[in-house]
Amino acid sequence: MSSADLPASIGGAGTGKRPPDEDEGFLGRLAARFTDFAERYIPDAFIFALAATFIVVALAMLTTEVGVGGVIDLWGSGFWELLPFTMQMALVIITGYVVATSPPVYRLIARVAAMPQGDRTAVATVALFAMLSAWINWGFSLIFSAMLAKEVARRRPGTDYRALGAAAFMGLGSIWAQGLSGSAALLMATESAVPPALRTIVAAGGAVPGGIIPLRHTIFLWQSFVSVAVEITVVTILFYALAPVGGRAKGASALGVDLGAPPQALVTRAATPGEWLEHSRLLNVLFGVLSLTYLSRWFWAAKDPLAALSFNTVNLIFLTAGVLLHGTPNRLMRAVKEATPGIWALVLQYPFYAGIAALIAKTKMNAAIAGWFVSISTPLTFPALIAVYSAALGMFVPSGGSKWVIEAPYVIQAAHDLKVHVGWMVAVYDLGEALANLVQPFWMLPVLGVLGLKAKDVMGYTFLVFLVLAPLVLLLVTLLPLTLRYPL
Repeated sequence: MSSADLPASIGGAGTGKRPPDEDEGFLGRLAARFTDFAERYIPDAFIFALAATFIVVALAMLTTEVGVGGVIDLWGSGFWELLPFTMQMALVIITGYVVATSPPVYRLIARVAAMPQGDRTAVATVALFAMLSAWINWGFSLIFSAMLAKEVARRRPGTDYRALGAAAFMGLGSIWAQGLSGSAALLMATESAVPPALRTIVAAGGAVPGGIIPLRHTIFLWQSFVSVAVEITVVTILFYALAPVGGRAKGASALGVDLGAPPQALVTRAATPGEWLEHSRLLNVLFGVLSLTYLSRWFWAAKDPLAALSFNTVNLIFLTAGVLLHGTPNRLMRAVKEATPGIWALVLQYPFYAGIAALIAKTKMNAAIAGWFVSISTPLTFPALIAVYSAALGMFVPSGGSKWVIEAPYVIQAAHDLKVHVGWMVAVYDLGEALANLVQPFWMLPVLGVLGLKAKDVMGYTFLVFLVLAPLVLLLVTLLPLTLRYPL
């Protein structure tokens, strides 16, 4: 049954007045006000990229000795420096979409979407599964959660579609970097990925053997698990409390969004003998055997299987899973084609952020800013100050973890100087980085692309989550390292 088959009172057009006995509570009313503000005043995410470019260019000209011409040259030379990383990120999104839209996984999505018995419970459920899936893989979470939100909207057309969209993004707005695809943790655990100069800093004359920080000292610390559990619990409860209901709720139809048909409902067969291979499972199975054999050999040869994880191996794992789960080349190609609209904004904007990153790194602006933080730090306050710095820099460079390469040398050196647990500082960076995603719309774009929403539709909710999580994260990064010993 579609929303068109339901009475207007159930379909959720969101144009009527709230029943007088309906009380959304303080958080619900606050979220509604933030959302109204966002819809009126927040521009498209690309405007953030343009504005950040001009702000950083101006700061570089005013605060460094590079000169006007030098700043412009550094910006231009850095504009294309992250093209390989952009492609990796695009493939994370595409392969995540391919897996999430495969018939077996979408059957799981449909079962989860059928679980909630109320609109608030539905929004909270999407937020919960967004965070749980993000711990496994953030690219998969983006698409899995978006598809879950869309399926919930099909089944419960009266549920607020904006709140569902914001909930679907909560994996990237909270715990993603504390999980198995956390860029900083994977980098520091991979010997071949850590630059020699950084390894020397991490090693600190033998304090950290080999200058490598194993995953057991970052994402697998019990303190890291505690922070993950706390954030998941708080955010799930928060979304239950803030979800609009009744007259304030706007379903997908009220926002002009066509939800379309579920992916598994679109089935085609070979029409001509020439299309037989496109609809045959043979090539998919052969590719799966080849890829799984390679991956088995890759992990078998690694000294530490966890250290063998990288963006490339994760992407290949998800691509292989997508190939096998879709069964035929035709279904796979259709899924990839459907996924590509979700990456257009990333392809457009990431060169702008690459130029910003080049300016911040090559003019030494980052070291100057971080040096100020370190100069006013103590072992107790240092983690919180770095979390704030990481979140602030993430507003200008929403890197998905790549800016850790810029921050790591001085953050790790300062951790050694202040005798703070080195592995915990990776977790601190991750927690701060995720906060920025709640108020910087760049990584919302894949979710918004799938859902047919704009950043302003969801940022009222994500900003409210930011107001709650920011002090909580600062408390966690300050108290939990008291249970850790330097250096690891």
